[in-house]
Amino acid sequence: MSREFEQRAASLEVRARGRRLEGYAALFGVEARLGDVTETISPGAFAEALAGDRDVLGLVDHDFSRVLARTRSGTLRLSQDTKGLAFDLDVPATTLGNDVLALAERGDLGGMSFAFRPSRGGETWAGSRRTLTAVDLREISIVQSFPAYEGTTVNARMKPPATRLSLARRQIEIAERRW
Repeated sequence: MSREFEQRAASLEVRARGRRLEGYAALFGVEARLGDVTETISPGAFAEALAGDRDVLGLVDHDFSRVLARTRSGTLRLSQDTKGLAFDLDVPATTLGNDVLALAERGDLGGMSFAFRPSRGGETWAGSRRTLTAVDLREISIVQSFPAYEGTTVNARMKPPATRLSLARRQIEIAERRW
């Protein structure tokens, strides 16, 4: 079993409507051809990663110098449902964030991607078919080129304006997470 982080990408549908991106970074049960290997992700494969304290990043093209959001700050929220790994990302008012939103509005983004490594015992093999059952998630990325997985989605949404009370609650939540 490899302990290196792997990257997977998926095509995406983009509907831009605001300063939030949301959709799916990975889909369960969708086959991806990776050379001679066919890979699928089992439902629940991200449960361990989402239950832990790992700080997962939201990047552009897997580039750690192009951060859009992160779970530790609460600007990236991840969950899984019966469809796959869902994300909800607050886009920053930066040049990078504005560029990503402009590309989303035009429908020019190529896909979503994620970097992971299988957890111990988190993969099964049947010939050249690999099934991921538990993964250690490092980051999700908006990719501008060609994906490996089909069907993931990302939508841009307007975030409601923050109130003083909501900002105070967010600061408390962040402080509590650091304890």
